[in-house]
Amino acid sequence: MNIHEYQGKELFRKFGVPTPRGIPAFSVDEAVKAAETLGGKVWVVKAQIHAGGRGKGGGVKVAKSMAEVKELAGKILGMQLVTHQTGPEGRKVGRLLIEEGADIKKELYVALVVDRVTQRATMMASSEGGMDIEEVAAHTPEKIHRVAIDPKTGLADAQAEDIARRIGVPEGSVAEARDLLKNLARVFDECDCSLAEVNPLIVTGEGRVVALDAKLNFDSNALFRHPEIVAYRDLDEEDPAEIEASKFDLSYISLDGNIGCLVNGAGLAMATMDTIKLFGGNPANFLDVGGGATTEKVTEAFKIMLKRPGLKAILVNIFGGIMKCDTIANGVVAAAKQVSLSVPLVVRLEGTNVDLGKKILAESGLPIISASDMGDAAAKVVAAAAKS
Repeated sequence: MNIHEYQGKELFRKFGVPTPRGIPAFSVDEAVKAAETLGGKVWVVKAQIHAGGRGKGGGVKVAKSMAEVKELAGKILGMQLVTHQTGPEGRKVGRLLIEEGADIKKELYVALVVDRVTQRATMMASSEGGMDIEEVAAHTPEKIHRVAIDPKTGLADAQAEDIARRIGVPEGSVAEARDLLKNLARVFDECDCSLAEVNPLIVTGEGRVVALDAKLNFDSNALFRHPEIVAYRDLDEEDPAEIEASKFDLSYISLDGNIGCLVNGAGLAMATMDTIKLFGGNPANFLDVGGGATTEKVTEAFKIMLKRPGLKAILVNIFGGIMKCDTIANGVVAAAKQVSLSVPLVVRLEGTNVDLGKKILAESGLPIISASDMGDAAAKVVAAAAKS
């Protein structure tokens, strides 16, 4: 689950991570009132969407008068903001963050992620903060410094100070940077984050170390422990199909192809999409129905896929381990009849009760295209999509 920058900064402040003062706004009038409340002579008007690169896309602007705050808020609110993370369709801006201006002396970068090789939370930091951190990672990876964090002790003082010095924090600000980095590591750990990123982390003209941005992602499997974080969820930022799928415990992600995929198991789902691509097709979605798929879940999965414009065919690829092939076959038949399936359907079954599952499909009276293996299934569904 993702949250907005202003929400992330609320969490940061609770854990002692310094941020600029800011107030969220949902209208132009609220934006002007926020600027008046903050006071000062310079304000930053920031679009709030679940994507990075907002500055390059025109979603972050500096205002030096109330008239400019009003003008910029009017332009940014409601705009379709396109960044390298939104795709060409962009995201509609429905929220703003009005923030006090900052005296930026240095722009740095820091983030925490889970390193699956070391199986530890890992802090990454760089002296090259700002909008082009992806370019730094691609072309000068030696400028990104990493430290694995011991889960028993957390980020040690010496580790935090070493990272601060490596990325160019002035000596007089190292102690403040140490405390910020340690508190950021606490946010990551105690809030069950999958990502905690500050880009940029700044050093001000007065030597203060401040989180100028906040990007937080959370492990969805741990959200039951954090109702206060779940309350931050903005459904307007999420794909309606993915929201609908979550109601039925389906793991669904929309893609840009025209071949729907219904698979049990995330690994098999990824392999299925790769095989479709190998045979020249384009998957329309990732969809894992899990090991306990019921007729209801399969039916809802079909409904979600069929709502997608331009869908040309569907591939059902099931390995019956926990899930028996006859159970999934009954679910597919019932679902196909209930939704009045209008696109070609290719089904490949393997595993427990596979012969019974194939018999159910064959006797269903539906024009189901049977496949013997993954390669055969991919070839048939790509061919069916081309004809549809």
